[in-house]
Amino acid sequence: MKLFELGPAPGAKKDPKRVGRGIGSGLGKTSAKGHKGQKARSGGGKGPAFEGGQTPLQRRLPKRGFTNIFKKKIIAVPLEELNRFDNGTEVTPQLLLETGIIKKIGDGVKVLGNGDLKKKLIVKGTSFSKSAIAKIEKAGGKVEVI
Repeated sequence: MKLFELGPAPGAKKDPKRVGRGIGSGLGKTSAKGHKGQKARSGGGKGPAFEGGQTPLQRRLPKRGFTNIFKKKIIAVPLEELNRFDNGTEVTPQLLLETGIIKKIGDGVKVLGNGDLKKKLIVKGTSFSKSAIAKIEKAGGKVEVI
């Protein structure tokens, strides 16, 4: 078998239906659309949401809520996740991103007081919970808001 001998199976490929190309084609004049009527017109048809004149579902359902375009996406980091760093490390949002603790920085990083911190670290973040600040300072570390 050679590459030029390869091809589709017999009958697998059909030529497209060429409408409106004269009476001899069998699909001329009205182009297989019949005479007049909505379906014969350009853009004819009723669309996927039409329900026979009944009020469509998307109009029957009430509108709810809104999207706040000013919402800030703050990424939360539990305190116990910082135990993987060595003593004296300066923990920044960029370092958290590189080590895979967070997937993206977003509009800021907030350190939460979940768990206990056993290392002496310098932690930099956009914001901190009160319990996180207390636990970091209790472990001998420092908190810096950036």
